[in-house]
Amino acid sequence: MGNLCSISVSIEDIVASFWGCTSRPANYICKLEENQLALRIALRKLIELRNDVKRKVDLAERQQMKPLDQVQGWLSRVEALETAFSEMRGSAAMEANRLGSYLGKKVATKLEEVATLRREGRFDVVADRSPPTPVNLRPSGPTVGLESKFEEVWGCLGEGVWIIGLYGLGGVGKTTLMTQINNALYKTTHDFDVVIWAVVSSDPDPRNVQDEIWKKLAIEIFQILNKKKFVLFLDDIWKWFDLLRVGVPFPDQENKSKIVFTTRSEEVCCSMGAQKIIKVECLAWGRAWDLFRSKVGEDTINFHPDIPQLAKTVANECGGLPLALITIGRAMACKRTPREWNHAIKVLHNSASNFPGMPEDVLPLLKFSYDSLPNDIARTCFLYCSLYPDDRLIYKEYLVDNWIGEGFIDVFDHHRDGSRSEGYMIIGTLIRACLLEECGEYFVKMHDVIRDMALWIASEFGRAKEKFVVQVGASLTHVPEVAGWTGAKRISLINNQIEKLSGAPRCPNLSTLFLGVNSLKVINGAFFQFMPTLRVLNFAQNAGITELPQEICNLVSLQELPIELKNLVRLKSLNINGTEALDVIPKGLISSLSTLKVLKMAYCGSSHDGITEENVLSGGNETLVEELELLMHLGNLSITLKSGSALKKFLSGKSWSYTRDLCFKIFNDSSSINISFLEDMKNLDIIFIGHCIAPHGLHKCFHSLHTVEVDRCPMLKDLTWLIFAPNLRHLFIINCNSLTEVIHKGVAEAGNVRGILSPFSKLERLYLSGVPELKSIYWNTLPFHCLKQIHADGCPKLKKLPLNSECDKEGGVIISGEEDWWNKLEWEDEATQRACIPHLRSQPYSTPKLR
Repeated sequence: MGNLCSISVSIEDIVASFWGCTSRPANYICKLEENQLALRIALRKLIELRNDVKRKVDLAERQQMKPLDQVQGWLSRVEALETAFSEMRGSAAMEANRLGSYLGKKVATKLEEVATLRREGRFDVVADRSPPTPVNLRPSGPTVGLESKFEEVWGCLGEGVWIIGLYGLGGVGKTTLMTQINNALYKTTHDFDVVIWAVVSSDPDPRNVQDEIWKKLAIEIFQILNKKKFVLFLDDIWKWFDLLRVGVPFPDQENKSKIVFTTRSEEVCCSMGAQKIIKVECLAWGRAWDLFRSKVGEDTINFHPDIPQLAKTVANECGGLPLALITIGRAMACKRTPREWNHAIKVLHNSASNFPGMPEDVLPLLKFSYDSLPNDIARTCFLYCSLYPDDRLIYKEYLVDNWIGEGFIDVFDHHRDGSRSEGYMIIGTLIRACLLEECGEYFVKMHDVIRDMALWIASEFGRAKEKFVVQVGASLTHVPEVAGWTGAKRISLINNQIEKLSGAPRCPNLSTLFLGVNSLKVINGAFFQFMPTLRVLNFAQNAGITELPQEICNLVSLQELPIELKNLVRLKSLNINGTEALDVIPKGLISSLSTLKVLKMAYCGSSHDGITEENVLSGGNETLVEELELLMHLGNLSITLKSGSALKKFLSGKSWSYTRDLCFKIFNDSSSINISFLEDMKNLDIIFIGHCIAPHGLHKCFHSLHTVEVDRCPMLKDLTWLIFAPNLRHLFIINCNSLTEVIHKGVAEAGNVRGILSPFSKLERLYLSGVPELKSIYWNTLPFHCLKQIHADGCPKLKKLPLNSECDKEGGVIISGEEDWWNKLEWEDEATQRACIPHLRSQPYSTPKLR
């Protein structure tokens, strides 16, 4: 405070100067000497009073009190008086001979001023309690990658948005972002009366929140806030709580107040009534690398030429999560050899919970989201997701299948589809809790670090790692050591190059075994001999398997193929989709798996005829259809049919009602397939038609159908029936030599499509390959609200796409194909051409193979 600083020139010196410079008796007026003495005494007493007042002011300021205006004014006047004496001292020294009676008057006047100041300086109170500052500055370090979110939230403070919810992963930067907003209000001019910060935590106690607000207001909360324009920052909300119980009035157009809060759950944002919900995302790669590099330090990064690339690999393991980037970056700051960095990569990939700082700082923080899930079923389903590759797409349908197979969720009546609804509800809960990321309508994925957290919990925080054996994408060529499998409950070896299953591991508690996407060719019979509780077995996408051993019959909980499998009385889920080389499934085997709830065997054995009397895959799969009818608990089926007679049996039974993936292939006994029956298959998601005569049959609507694949149908002229699939998302047409139009105008009009306002309104991907006669997809342009990609190769007669200038919205439609083809494309108009050209991608023709 400028007017409280000490004075460098004392009043005694000034008075003494006057006395020395004016003591020529000849010219002094009467009483000059008397007044000078009186002035000296008065000034000394004024100084003593001034010092007393200053001490009181200093003490009050240390107690966060504010000096009274009259006190500050009095101190300023004393300072001005001292300054005047200082100036008079200088002029008196230079002009002592000319002072005369003027000096006498000046001394007398100053004497009166001193007396007045002494009277005014008798203060009973020098300060009072100061009102709180509108905003308290909060500690905050430098941040990376939050600029765009900051601008979005800051913009909301000036708009008609009253409640703003920020949600995202733990450690992603929500609190940091809200701190930036708080500090920006501290540094800028605004019209809010008060800004309050309160931490809510996982178990909100209104009294704790009230305490934070009381500290700011020190009076009845509701009464004062109801009259103020306020900003309330609430950090770390885990569930809904009543703001009125805390005494916070609801922000609205009248009071124009704001509430900004952070949470890890989108559901909390909704329950708290947030009008603006903003997800704080993980950092994009460039900003993530900048943050990681800043924590490691340039000296370490540049210490060895191999370290920069290794450091990028380590940073990539963090998945853009700031907390992980900071923690791991600091841990690597002193690691200056490639060997240390390679070791870090290995640890992070295989067991991140062993990395320094992860079990102390990162994983426990993330675990709060797991703990806050609504029930144990949701928590168990979440941990199960860690069996899949990190940051890779997981098909929701298969995830729910496996939860049903494991018995996590009960199976209700097939027509009500209750179990599947429960499964999808759990997926939604995990997405809104930021524990899964939604990737379109049908897929989810799990963040790398969230998966590390899930595996850490599943292994009882590292104490029982043998329970979850997960070596996904580890480039394994053989099954890892089986001696330690005794305590295993779930094993995932997805996406390796394993060719042989050998040995006889003892797995008394194993319930799930994932062996999909490998190179399996040989399965020794003894491998499954000691797995009595196996419930879910997945061999999907192992095209080299030709037969399954008889010993699989000892899997009393499994779902598989040799005749001995009939002993697997507990098997509930079997997935052998895409095992095209599998020729033989003994008769009686499928029907003996009486507990099966999920059976995935589409595209199974589809590359061979398997003609033997004791094989359900012989002929057109008629025997297989018969056996499926004996499975009383089956509620989810994927199947391939190879004949009209098999289709007839299929439609006469009950299996069609719970079929989700249907494959028609090599219908040699039928001239065509009437697909009008699809209308009644309310659960059908995917249909594949391959090596068949042209399907036909326009009917009402195929509401559930979202993917159609057509391959090698030589007589097919059009697919006009697709106009009745309003929810179609993916369409693949391959090697159909006679197809001229996807939707035929004449056929469509004859089929009465007046109610179909916009076909393909939900289509996301259109793939055309090897369709040499194709001339038209649709006769008019279509809005294509969801379309992301069109690919066309081997379609030389397709000169025009049904696009207009609107196709540039939402990032545009990627158009890929042979360069010569899209150079010859004709456009609806110049605006459409300008909109599409930036999204053209050259891709040479290659012989396609869909399955």
